[in-house]
Amino acid sequence: MGCVEDIEYEVLASKVSFAESRKYIEKHCKEIYYVNPGFKIFDKCLIGVPPIAIGLDGPVVILPYTKPCYGTFILRVPSAGDADLVRKNGRKKP
Repeated sequence: MGCVEDIEYEVLASKVSFAESRKYIEKHCKEIYYVNPGFKIFDKCLIGVPPIAIGLDGPVVILPYTKPCYGTFILRVPSAGDADLVRKNGRKKP
């Protein structure tokens, strides 16, 4: 998959800052991991100001996704494989 448009997702928020996306995920998700910019998920490298928060709810991934010229969105994406990837490679919230 090369484009976020090729996956099933729900937009939870749009045109948010990196800080706003981190706060949203920290407030609304019980399972939170942190990754650095460039972390590859859904075959795309994440853009953002570190640390980038990613929330998990079972097989569902909640993450900030930035499209240049469109801004940052918070997406909810069902994907058990990518949730496991975050669990394996992300840093757990202390």
